[in-house]
Amino acid sequence: MANYLIIEIGGKQVWVEKNKYYNVNKIFASKGEALWVNRVLLISSKNKRFIGQPYLSNTKVLVEIVNHLKGPKLIVYKMKPKKKYRRKNGYRHQFTQIRIKEVYA
Repeated sequence: MANYLIIEIGGKQVWVEKNKYYNVNKIFASKGEALWVNRVLLISSKNKRFIGQPYLSNTKVLVEIVNHLKGPKLIVYKMKPKKKYRRKNGYRHQFTQIRIKEVYA
């Protein structure tokens, strides 16, 4: 049983633990779907650590897609003084909320 893992998902490395929820970059999968993540970089147990080079072979993590979310709104404002140039755009980053169901090492 692993205490924690470091996995690569959505282009980022995330420190995860079993049965916890995490927000990662948007994953194009439907809500409630289960995915296998085989990009495991590190497993830490009570007394041992296993480090992959770059990934651990024969190690998989079962991930459940819980929800798709949007982050807070960011305002992008461009302006050139004395030229009457103003552009205002909003942006909201899209996230996917996942839950770590099982670790197979």
